[in-house]
Parts: sequence; C-alpha cells; structure tokens
Amino acid sequence: MSNGEATRADVCALAVAECFRDDGEIMVSAMGTTPSLGARLAKSTFAPELLMTDGFNLLLRRALPLGAKPADDDVEGWMPFGAVFDTLWWGRRHVMMGASQIDQFGNQNIACIGPWENPKAQLLGVRGAPGNTINHVTSYWVPNHNARALVAKVDMVCGVGYDRAAALGPEGSRFHEIRRVVTNLGVFDFNTPDHRMRLVSLHPGVELQQVVDNTGFELVIADQVDTTPVPTPEVIGALRALDPQGHAQKEVVV
Repeated sequence: MSNGEATRADVCALAVAECFRDDGEIMVSAMGTTPSLGARLAKSTFAPELLMTDGFNLLLRRALPLGAKPADDDVEGWMPFGAVFDTLWWGRRHVMMGASQIDQFGNQNIACIGPWENPKAQLLGVRGAPGNTINHVTSYWVPNHNARALVAKVDMVCGVGYDRAAALGPEGSRFHEIRRVVTNLGVFDFNTPDHRMRLVSLHPGVELQQVVDNTGFELVIADQVDTTPVPTPEVIGALRALDPQGHAQKEVVV
C-alpha cells in the first residue's frame, strides 16, 4: 500500500463516510475500526457539524486519528451515558454497527449463531441493537461479505429490520431507518417498495456474480449498477492522517 494509492479498505471507508452525508447536527456513534474511520472522515471533510465523542463521554471538536487521546482543546462538551439516551430517543443519532448476520429486510444478529436455547457460538449479545434500530437511523458494516453473514433468516433478531418494525405499528417505524449496509464487496440500501435489500454499487474490481454467489438471499438488483466511488488523492491523504497505523487496511477482506 502506498500513501497515494486507493485500496479496497479506502473505498469502504469513503462509502461509510457517505452514509453520514446530509445528517446535519446529530450524534454519530460508529462501532468498529472502519465505521470509526469513515465517520471521522465525514466530520473532517464534508460534515463538520456531526457530533462525535471520544468513545466514552467527551464531545470532540475535531476528528482525531484512530487511537489518539484528546487534548484539552479537542474537547467541546460532555456527553454522559444518560445524555446519550436523551439523544437517541428523539431520533437525533446515527449509529453504524457490525452484523454477524443480516437478512434481506435488515434484521441483524450479533448475539449467537444457532438456536438461542443451544447456540453453536456465543457472540456479543443483543447489546443496544433493538433500541438503536427503533429510535434512530442505523447503518451496518460487514467486512467479509459471505452467505453466512448475509442470510435468508437471522438466528436471532437483535437489530430490528423493516418487516418487524412495520409489524410494531407507528411506534415501531416513527424513527426507524436502515440507511446503508457497506460490505467489502459493495454498498446496499433498502429503498425498494417492500424494503428488501438492494445492491447500490459494486466496489472497483468486484463482479456482480461474486456478490450474488456470496449472498444467502435474492438481492434486488437494478438494471444499471454503479461503481462505488474511489477516494481522491486528497481523501486518501485524510484517511492516512486519520489512520496512520493502517488499522482499517487489515480489517477488509479482499
């Protein structure tokens, strides 16, 4: 990897950043390496109004490199845990989570593989996924797109998809929006009449059949599928400054 050459990881980070475009002055919570990098790229370039914390309880004035500790002049406010709930209950937050499994309607699983009563593997647990998905915009990051991750039916619902949100009635869909799913192969949304997952773009070098073969359900595919934008030299420079150790480069499966 050279400083001036765009990698697949760079393409993914820019695609993540674009998930937050036009969000306005809301709180962003990005969970994981590539989501954190993408959110910081957005704040440091086209969306300076985004509110971000240091991962604990301090609101930051600027986007810091991954792993950097904020100095006093980097801090512009305090965001204790209780204030996070006050924010998310009114839809003023956009979170990007991971997904061990995600289905065609956006139901997400990060709790276990196999039946709940006798799982094959214990994962993170449900965590805050139900509250996130019902109360504000949610996006997902999948670094290894395969048919075990994009599945016909998740083993357990943690994040609520469009079908389940609709079944809850107005209270379930008031703030519910799954904005994007970004994987190492492409970008996906749910802007279809029945809110099924749709292929938006393929990353450079990825063939459509590769995505189809590695997805465990039938995707909605437009007649013309775009290519995910490649970062400009200026954006690549910003990514290198925000991730000087190259952590995101090691996460993306090519």
